Amino acid sequence: MNIGKISLSASILALALAGCGEKPETGTEVVRIGSVAPLTGPQAHLGKDNENGARLAIDEINAKGLVLGGRPVKLELIGEDDQADPKTATIVAQKLSDQGVKAVIGHLNSGTTIPASKYYRDADIPQISPSATAIAYTAQGYRTAYRVMANDEQQGRVLGQFATGLMGAKRIAVIDDRTAYGQGLADEFEKAARAAGAQIVAREYTNDRATDFTPILTSIKGKAPDLVFFGGMDPQGGPMVQQMKRLGLNARYLGGDGIQNANFLKLAGADAEGVTASSPGLPLEAMPGGPDFRQRFESRYGQIQVYAPYAYDAVQVLAAAMRRADSADPAKVLAALPQTDHQGVTGQIRFDAKGDTTGGAVTLYQVKNGAWVVLETVK
Repeated sequence: MNIGKISLSASILALALAGCGEKPETGTEVVRIGSVAPLTGPQAHLGKDNENGARLAIDEINAKGLVLGGRPVKLELIGEDDQADPKTATIVAQKLSDQGVKAVIGHLNSGTTIPASKYYRDADIPQISPSATAIAYTAQGYRTAYRVMANDEQQGRVLGQFATGLMGAKRIAVIDDRTAYGQGLADEFEKAARAAGAQIVAREYTNDRATDFTPILTSIKGKAPDLVFFGGMDPQGGPMVQQMKRLGLNARYLGGDGIQNANFLKLAGADAEGVTASSPGLPLEAMPGGPDFRQRFESRYGQIQVYAPYAYDAVQVLAAAMRRADSADPAKVLAALPQTDHQGVTGQIRFDAKGDTTGGAVTLYQVKNGAWVVLETVK
């Protein structure tokens, strides 16, 4: 028996059988798109929400077929975890740049989006953030930087006017988490509240890893505010509300999109009742493609947190720019992005000269019977 010949024949047979299975696509160009968000840590629920929104868009575009320059193209999403950490974000940005991605959807947080944006600028890679709202992101003047959500100037103004108007707040304490998002939103809120005649009785700071706010809240309680505003995310916002209740600090609680999600309700429990928060954009049910998007998304990934529709739209805006450019070349896509006029799930998306979306709405919500209920939308 010739073992060598038998082994060789078996190898040839195995290769032949393998050829009868699924064959790789021929002539198809693979275009890599980066997606960056916190996929681990306390904000992982939001980061995965972003990534899943982007992935749904990628899958649907691939299913319909994308042809650029006469060749079929398959988009491939490269998901990366920045841990909501600015330093990690720059490492990830450099990694994606080195890997030759054609564009990036992200980052989630303003505090990671801003430092990463310099790397994408240097590499001439289009960056579209679904959720970074800090004014400083697009104020840098980078031709690579875009976002599909209203910024903190718009949101902070609406929150400040709502607090002093319909909420009737006169004495306000402001807390922020010292991130680019939290501090930026709090600054804009304070500016608007002061302009409307409110007195800011305290301005306190925490960080985006803290869990004990007792010293801050004890200090604030002594100043008798009728409203506490928090600029930050739900991992801090939920426990903060609970600790307010335990301390007998009976001021109303107001925040931005960082707390307007399902996870805040879980973290705050029964103490979430009556909390008010804003979120840029229309309520999902009022978005042009909202109800249909909810069905498609939740059948695959479960409950939407906040930003998934915006991540989906960011990918669709990018793909539309590629079609106009008839290319995935970043330089050509960057030339096409300013002409964006896209009817998305979240609404009509157009960009101003800085890369901000125009005409963004802001919606206010309140927790009633354990659920977020729409109060009003300001356009």
